[in-house]
Amino acid sequence: MRIIIAGGSGLIGRPLVSTLIGDGHDIVVLSRNPDKYRAILPEKVSLVQWDAQTAGKWSQEVNGADAIINLAGENLAGDNFLPGRWTEQKKRRVRESRIKVGTAIVEAIKAVENKPRLLIQSSAVGYYGPSGDDIVTEATPPGEDFLSLLCVEWEASSIEVESLGVRRAVIRTGLVLTPDGGPLARELLLFKFYAGGYFGDGNQWWPWIHMDDVLRSIRFLIEDNQASGPFNLSAPEPVTNRNFGKIMGKVMGKPALVPVPRFALNIVVGEVATIVADGQRAVPKKLIDHGFTFQFSELEPALHDLLAG
Repeated sequence: MRIIIAGGSGLIGRPLVSTLIGDGHDIVVLSRNPDKYRAILPEKVSLVQWDAQTAGKWSQEVNGADAIINLAGENLAGDNFLPGRWTEQKKRRVRESRIKVGTAIVEAIKAVENKPRLLIQSSAVGYYGPSGDDIVTEATPPGEDFLSLLCVEWEASSIEVESLGVRRAVIRTGLVLTPDGGPLARELLLFKFYAGGYFGDGNQWWPWIHMDDVLRSIRFLIEDNQASGPFNLSAPEPVTNRNFGKIMGKVMGKPALVPVPRFALNIVVGEVATIVADGQRAVPKKLIDHGFTFQFSELEPALHDLLAG
C-alpha cells in the first residue's frame, strides 16, 4: 500500500513509519521541515514538505494513495520534563495545529480524482473528560472540559471525508507507554531518583497502552475494511494511578511512596495537571469486538517488556 502519514516524526509516528516500512508499504511522510527529519526516518521513506495548514503542491501525493494517517498536532504536555502551562496562546496553538491539519487533508482529498480508501484520524481518550470509576467505551458521550472540547473539534475536522466515500477510523489514544517519551519516560526519571508514587489521590484511572499494541492496532485498522468510527486505543485492563505506581515500583525494584498532591500540581503546571490527575476508565470495546487481540493486556508484563535491559 501507499500510505501518507502526517505527524510521522512524533512519538507514535516514528515507530509506526518503521513498522509500515518493514511490512513492505510505500510511506510518504508530510513534514514542515523535511531536512530536519531525514536523518531519523528510514531511508525508504519519502519526505514531502507541507505547511500543515493548507492543501498545496503536496496534495498530488494524495491522488491514488491507499490511506492517510493523521497523527499531527502540537504536543499537549510539551517536550520538557515538567509540562508547560496551558496559556490561552498555548491552547490556541494546540487547537489550530489539529483543526487546520484535518481541514487541509479534507481539501486535498476533495481535489484529487483517485481518493484514498482510508483516513485514520488521531484523537485521545481525553474526549470523554474526567470519568471517575465509570467504564468508558466508544459509545460514551464527550465531556465538557478543554480536552474534551478539543477532541470533539479535532475529530470533526476530517469528518467530511466520509461523504466523499472514504472510510474513516478515529483512534482515541490512551497513555502510550514507551521509554522514548511520554508519561513512562517521566515516571522512569521520578523512580530513578526514588521520587516515584502517585498523583493527587491516586484513584484516577490511567488508560495505558503498550506502544507495540498501538502500532499493531493501527495496522489492524488499516487491514480491516469494516472498521470505521471511533476506537479506544487503550489496554483492556486500565489501572488506577496509585496501582500504576505500585506496579512500576515492583518492576523497577524501587519504592513507590511519594504522593504529589493535586494542589501542588495545580500550582506548578496549572490546568495541564488534568492529564495525570484526572482520568478515564477507558476500555477498547470496539477493537475487541472487531477481533483484535492485545499482546499486552496487563500492566506488569507490559512494563517488564518495556524496561527489559
